[in-house]
Amino acid sequence: MSSFTKKYLTKKSEDLSKWYNEVILKAQLADYAPVRGCMVIRPYGYSLWEGIQNFMDGLIKKRGVKNAYFPIFIPEKFLNLEKEHVAGFAPHLAVVTIAGGEELKERLVVRPTSETVMYAMYKQWTQSWRDLPILINQWNNVVRWEKRTYLFLRTSEFLWQEGHCAHATHEESHDLVLWALDVYQKTYVDLLAMYGVAGIKSEAEKFAGADRTYTYEMLMPDGKALQGCTSHDLGQNFAKAFDWSVQDEKGEKLYPWQNSWGYSTRSIGGLVMTHSDDQGLVLPPMIAPVQIVIIPIFKNEKEKIVKYCQKLEDNLRSYRLEIDNKEGETAGYKFNKWEVKGVPLRIEVGEKEVQKEEVTIVRRDSGSKLVVKLANLKNEISSLLNEIQQEAFLRHKKFTEENTHEVNAYEEFKEIMQTKRGFLKSFWCENVLCEKKIKDETKATTRCLPLGTKKEEGKCVYCGNEARHRWLFAQSY
Repeated sequence: MSSFTKKYLTKKSEDLSKWYNEVILKAQLADYAPVRGCMVIRPYGYSLWEGIQNFMDGLIKKRGVKNAYFPIFIPEKFLNLEKEHVAGFAPHLAVVTIAGGEELKERLVVRPTSETVMYAMYKQWTQSWRDLPILINQWNNVVRWEKRTYLFLRTSEFLWQEGHCAHATHEESHDLVLWALDVYQKTYVDLLAMYGVAGIKSEAEKFAGADRTYTYEMLMPDGKALQGCTSHDLGQNFAKAFDWSVQDEKGEKLYPWQNSWGYSTRSIGGLVMTHSDDQGLVLPPMIAPVQIVIIPIFKNEKEKIVKYCQKLEDNLRSYRLEIDNKEGETAGYKFNKWEVKGVPLRIEVGEKEVQKEEVTIVRRDSGSKLVVKLANLKNEISSLLNEIQQEAFLRHKKFTEENTHEVNAYEEFKEIMQTKRGFLKSFWCENVLCEKKIKDETKATTRCLPLGTKKEEGKCVYCGNEARHRWLFAQSY
């Protein structure tokens, strides 16, 4: 039987984890690599990443941030310069001790992130405030050795972009931190049709070495949260750790203010979980590698049908489109194949369609069919794709809102986390001990303090002490 056969897909509602892995494998997004914890991203999956890159890279360059590349190997001493940073990454480091057949005098870390190696170079390139700002981004891979891995969501090696900028003032640096967060939110909302909550991480959950970390948190179908990105205000921490200073306008010592921000292939895992169903992938049109597939249905008049399909292709050149005229596969098999791969629209063309100068269009998200005259096709396709994109976002927004609860009592908090889960908005006193106990007892963490949250008078959901804000809690991946 083919890998595209639907009956071999586990139901999403019965076993989300098993269903998720099956969809990724059967839709040919990725596969398990020979190295434990790593994955091979197949062409169809990589085209999703390329779509994200193309969308985001334009926004990054528009801001004046330029792409560069830095080495994958980092001298271990660099990480040791920033104690909080190395403590955060130590359990996940991959270290090279032998190279060229000889033991290295100085061990090399395979980059878990690039702050240290990049800032060592920034120090060499700058002498005064005139050399600032430095606005650099790179698209690369990083390695964080994971004990438990999950295709796309958590792998020992993954792809991402990481921006690292340095400024003469904190105001300028912080402005870029918020800009990066906005770019990520725009990518999720406009491209991937995923709703989420932007906010600030707690002290315990922030990036190691940062003064403040911002995040975009999204709720997945099993009620767990997915951290979609992070943008960090690094203050002057790394500059001081590296003893990197420049002369300011008065000739005095200035430690540059820095920020870093990253977005990874984890987003593809969230995309799969959020929109897809028991039949396979469901892809929003803006990110779909193939937006329309044309399937000719041959009985007689094959030549006329082929010419008609070519005419359709000419009319729809502005869209990402494929004609599936592969020999040896039935029309039903092809329907199933492209359904698993999540193509938003399927156009069916048989003798009847050719004779009447029309097409039959099938929506992947709803399965609904409609017959459209050739003369109206372009307008109808544009309208349908826009509608599918918008409805995908609204479905996820509705799901998130329906599974977000204000909770004041800890017993209710525990009960929800043991059953349906979701986002819980609860008062928290911001004491790290309470945060740890909540995590130990319920597996829920503070996901963020949503941006724009107003101060209120309340009691901590755990200890009952005074609290000023409702924080967002959830179990997470």
